[in-house]
Amino acid sequence: MPMLDVTIPDGALSAGAEQQLLARLTDVLLEHEGADATNAAARSVAWVFLHRPAQVFVGGAPESEPHYRVLVTVPEGQFDDERRGAMVAAVTEAVLDAEQGVRPRDPSRVWVFATEMPEGTWGAGGRIVRLADIAHFVIGDRQKAERYAARRLGRAPEPIGG
Repeated sequence: MPMLDVTIPDGALSAGAEQQLLARLTDVLLEHEGADATNAAARSVAWVFLHRPAQVFVGGAPESEPHYRVLVTVPEGQFDDERRGAMVAAVTEAVLDAEQGVRPRDPSRVWVFATEMPEGTWGAGGRIVRLADIAHFVIGDRQKAERYAARRLGRAPEPIGG
């Protein structure tokens, strides 16, 4: 159940490039959460909110080159340092690729913030949704979902061999 808040300055990308970027970011996030990006259930709970400011200011002055911000929010346990770092790198590359070489490729114009919501604080459908609930929705097996959540939340040892 990842959520992305993507800030793309108005006019920074063509409409087609923007649409492709948002789809790619969805895939990147699902993959780095450990989900199958082709799973329809997983995709149905991967939401992207697009923010399009007219201008971005850097150091208190209008910036001439677009600057992008991607806020990634996932349930607790979905990231470890490796997953988080790989996701940040992949998101940055995806944003720069979307510019299609129109501007100098400068990763410092892309900021990515990866946030995990503490277990028991994600609300959806009028109730608290826990990691095991999300995993159950996506994979359809309650016992596997419970084991997955326990492992990801550090509440059970990782089984030998996965």
